[in-house]
Amino acid sequence: MGKLNPKQVENLTEPGTYEDGDGLRLVVKPTGRKSWLLRFQLAGRRREMGLGSFPEVSLKKARQDAGTKRTQLSDGIDPLAARDVDRAAQREVQRANEAKQLKFETLATEYRDAHGEAWSDKWRKGWLRKLELYAFDHIGKLSAEDIGTPEVLKVLQPIWATKTRTADEVRGQIEQVLDAAKARNLRQGENPARWRGHLDNLLSRSEKRKARKREHFEALRWQDVPELISKLRANTTPPSWAAQLLIMTSARAHMVRFARWDEFDLEAGTWSLPGERMKMRIAFVIPLAEEVVKLVSSIPRDEGSAFLFPGQGKTGVMHANAIRTLLHGMEYDHVTRHGFRSSFRDWAGECTHYPREVCEMALAHDERDQTEGAYSRSDFLDKRRALMSDWSNFLTTPPAAKP
Repeated sequence: MGKLNPKQVENLTEPGTYEDGDGLRLVVKPTGRKSWLLRFQLAGRRREMGLGSFPEVSLKKARQDAGTKRTQLSDGIDPLAARDVDRAAQREVQRANEAKQLKFETLATEYRDAHGEAWSDKWRKGWLRKLELYAFDHIGKLSAEDIGTPEVLKVLQPIWATKTRTADEVRGQIEQVLDAAKARNLRQGENPARWRGHLDNLLSRSEKRKARKREHFEALRWQDVPELISKLRANTTPPSWAAQLLIMTSARAHMVRFARWDEFDLEAGTWSLPGERMKMRIAFVIPLAEEVVKLVSSIPRDEGSAFLFPGQGKTGVMHANAIRTLLHGMEYDHVTRHGFRSSFRDWAGECTHYPREVCEMALAHDERDQTEGAYSRSDFLDKRRALMSDWSNFLTTPPAAKP
């Protein structure tokens, strides 16, 4: 039988601790607030556990809760640990309920709003419009965790053969939105809109290749690249940093997306790529101009990732369409990431006197035949360093200061 009674608990106003028995006590604060506390011993250590405030928790309820905790103790269970597990389960249920309430069309709009500041009005509207035309009827009212491979295929299959390029753009958008949802803990598991190693096994790859061949994108004129670099330098986002690194080193897009911190020696001014990261499977060193070293040094480092541009997808790196989306949003939708290599090569051919083999080697193109290569093993690193330094100066020198 407890020492306290309901009337007494209600009328107590003097600050102090009032025992009910078996470790249960009522604590009255100087402010008048009353709360229940259970004292117990576990593994020889004295522990305390709050059971709630009065009058929200009545004397009867406090005794019931205390009895439950004592039963757990007798079974060898730590009541505090058990409470933490219960709270975690409740949070997971709450998260699941919240995730169910957020539909894909809402998540897509929120993604557009979060990432579209650097986009043009035209691109912002067009980005969402494609989803409205082709995706929302199928998955717009579904939560992120309810969208699986079958749902994604319902979106893509009707337009894959006839509008392959558009379908692939829609696929990329769905992948971006679902990656963002996973980052917000609104879904678990692999991204069902991922192409490589997933949808490429379910949709025709030949259609995608044909669609790319039908698209004839122009490379940006070398005269116009400095203006783009100026705009990118005013945009402090990972896609912008990646785009600058791409343009200033004339690297391929996948080389930049998967760039690792341990590949860079900023003191030596080099970016060393292992053979498995190169198209020709031969290790390659890219000399870094001073402005590129400054750029890489300015990129915030995520200690949880080995990559310069980490992401939430299976690859662990930035989304494949991140740079393209940024450029389209800046109304550079007539150029491709790969086209900047052509811009560099045109500039080098028209504005410099570097030998052809040096310019080609800067693009990781070794055009020497086997006999010539056997006698000439140089990778022209010093000459390429001078070339890339000149390219960097051209890109970053204000127009008025150029000769």
